[in-house]
Amino acid sequence: MSGGIARGRLAEERKAWRKNHPHAGVSDLFPAVVAQGFVAKPETLPDGTVNLMTWHCTIPGKQGTDWEGGYFPLTLHFSEDYPSKPPKCKFPQGFFHPNVYPSGTVCLSILNEDSGWRPAITVKQILVGIQDLLDQPNPADPAQTDGYHLFIQDPTEYKRRIKLQAKQYPALV
Repeated sequence: MSGGIARGRLAEERKAWRKNHPHAGVSDLFPAVVAQGFVAKPETLPDGTVNLMTWHCTIPGKQGTDWEGGYFPLTLHFSEDYPSKPPKCKFPQGFFHPNVYPSGTVCLSILNEDSGWRPAITVKQILVGIQDLLDQPNPADPAQTDGYHLFIQDPTEYKRRIKLQAKQYPALV
C-alpha cells in the first residue's frame, strides 16, 4: 500500500513541477540561458513507460558564484517509503564538493531521515536546497576528504577546482 502512496505523491509532484519550477535566472548577456534552468523529470524506460521512482534532474550553478555556467546532473532515487523517507540524491561518481560522498551521494540535512527530513519537503525544495549547498558547503558535515580539505585549507585551489568542474557540465543546447 505504501508504494501507492509514494507513486501518488510523485505524480502530484510531477504535476506541480510542470506548473511551477525554479529557473536558473535571467542573464542579460545570454537571454536564451533562461530556458536552461532546473530540470526534474521521471525516468522513461525503454518500453516508453515512466518510472516515477527515479528522476533525472539538472541543477544550474547560481549566477555570480564559482558554480555559474555549470548544469549539474543529479538523480533522485525514491523508495516505496517516500514521502516518509527522503530520496537518495546522487551526482555523478567523483563529483567534487565537501558535502558529496565519493559515490556521488549528497550529504544535506533535509535529506537525512533522522534529522532534517520532513514528508512535506518537495522535489523543488530539495533541488533548490542542493543548489544552495553547492556554493555554501557545510564544513561541519564533510562527506569527502579532498573537497573538505581544499575548502578549509586552500580556498584559491578550491575555487579553481569548482570553476573547472562547472566547465565539465555545460548547458545542453
